[in-house]
Amino acid sequence: MSRTDPAETTLARTQDPYVLDPADVREPPRTLRSGLKFLGPGMITSAAVVGSGELLTATTLGAQVGFMLFWLVFVSTFVKVWVQIELARWSISTGEPAITGYDRVPPRVGRRGWMAWLVLFMFLQFLVGQAGVIGGSALAFSMLLPIGGDPFSAVSIGSWVAVLVLVAIGIHVANRYELVENISTVLVVLVTGFAVVTVVLVQFTDFAWTLGDLGDGLRFQVAAGAMGVALSMFGMTGVGAGEITAYTYWCVEKGYAAWTGPNDGSADWVRRARGWIRVMKMDAWVSWVVYTISTAAFYLLGAAVLHPQPELRPKGTEVMSVISSIFDTAVGEWGAVVFLVGAGVALFKTIIANVPSLGRQVANTLSVFGAFDWADRAARDRWMRVIMIVLPVTWGLLAVAVNSPLVLVILAGVLNALFLMGVAVSTLYLSRAETDPRVKDGPGFAALLVVSAIAIFAVGVLSFLDQF
Repeated sequence: MSRTDPAETTLARTQDPYVLDPADVREPPRTLRSGLKFLGPGMITSAAVVGSGELLTATTLGAQVGFMLFWLVFVSTFVKVWVQIELARWSISTGEPAITGYDRVPPRVGRRGWMAWLVLFMFLQFLVGQAGVIGGSALAFSMLLPIGGDPFSAVSIGSWVAVLVLVAIGIHVANRYELVENISTVLVVLVTGFAVVTVVLVQFTDFAWTLGDLGDGLRFQVAAGAMGVALSMFGMTGVGAGEITAYTYWCVEKGYAAWTGPNDGSADWVRRARGWIRVMKMDAWVSWVVYTISTAAFYLLGAAVLHPQPELRPKGTEVMSVISSIFDTAVGEWGAVVFLVGAGVALFKTIIANVPSLGRQVANTLSVFGAFDWADRAARDRWMRVIMIVLPVTWGLLAVAVNSPLVLVILAGVLNALFLMGVAVSTLYLSRAETDPRVKDGPGFAALLVVSAIAIFAVGVLSFLDQF
């Protein structure tokens, strides 16, 4: 039986999680209750997910088409989990993070795999998407506590951007998995509660929704002219390509791979691998429940409050001001304050999770292209720390230069769909070519994985064609 002392539910800091050492092997938990103590990577994923896509894109889609596409919330979040789980299964069984594996996906272009080149291209998406998020978060806090008088001035928003950048850097300078997990868990709980509160507050306004509205929204239908935003929503809500990729790093750093140990071909290794993969699947589905609740809540907010008022449908920075002003008028100033605090935290939470997540992906990609040896822990940590300074600073500068977070986030969503296509193809390849068949699930899971990959790829193609 495994030890389940909470102090031992994460790999010790003195151990390198990316090195599979037989000395680190640990028996997986055998009960649901003991397994819950080893969850954590999913909370970091939820922290990255519940923010920009939900608060900006999902709310905007609800404003544009009303309840008609409410069903898409559940489809867009549910369909991607199977790819996330399968890629994490590969990572636990091999001990390697996603981008190391992407480089081995054929065909090769030059000396690198085509997917490695795509990840380089997607650095643009990383920069654009998070710039919009940090700009939106700064706007929310500026509306609460303006610096220099005018909350919409470049001085006030720019000052808040600077504050948020410094906070993000300060939190991650230690580069510790435990810190990221703990902060993410607290913020996810707070933001999920905030999402539920906003839906409840709507019921005290003239825009209260009914069960009939929800029923209409759960019928499969697509509004004319809504395809572009719908595709963006599919790319930005639920786990996107970046979150699916980052999840492998968090599963490794949590200890799932190290506790499984190197594959020696034995029955004991298979048993351990299946046990820790079972914990990972529980972790992924708990995360799915959390971010689906938040996504649904924010979509309902847009559908119930903004859709009936075409003249108030948000554009750019109006997302925050329009919704907060409605709460201010309908339920009092405290309602607007609750919304702005929650919105600012929800968006900044995405930054808190994505600084280390994207920092790892960027560092791993640079190592693949020969900048340093990923197996050299000192060099790896040094590169990560530098990148985790460069990224938020770059996001902050871009956020100040482009004062329209909604436009940035929607653009990032479309770019993210292209990356999703590559992740879907790579996951299928790595699963078939490198994952030990003895740790896979049955034909039912395999069928759902293929459906998930096809759906992700198809939306990526549609998003690409939509640009022309």
